Amino acid sequence: MSYDVAAKTDPESVIDDEWGGMWFLKSELETEELGISVLELEPDGKGMEHDEADSGQEEIYYVVEGTIDVDLTDADETVTLEADEAIRLDAEEPRQIHNRGDERAKLVLVGAPL
Repeated sequence: MSYDVAAKTDPESVIDDEWGGMWFLKSELETEELGISVLELEPDGKGMEHDEADSGQEEIYYVVEGTIDVDLTDADETVTLEADEAIRLDAEEPRQIHNRGDERAKLVLVGAPL
């Protein structure tokens, strides 16, 4: 078959419901070189601070709903993204996503190569 279909809720969320939810769709879509996830963060929710230096994976965060801050921890800089905006991050860039707004935020996260 030349395509695969998946829904956000096919896999279990990897974070507690109280913070929103995060669903990894790589396995569901059987991708080999591309990771894709959906992240929803409640107000005051945040993702894990991390970089992808070990994997060499660059990432793109696309905001579907809400507003999020991407804290670039080594640069001591914060990039604020609203709906329909995206950021691409080098693998070595330490980052942490925060929802400092009053509404739930929804993002699509893409990373490659795996």
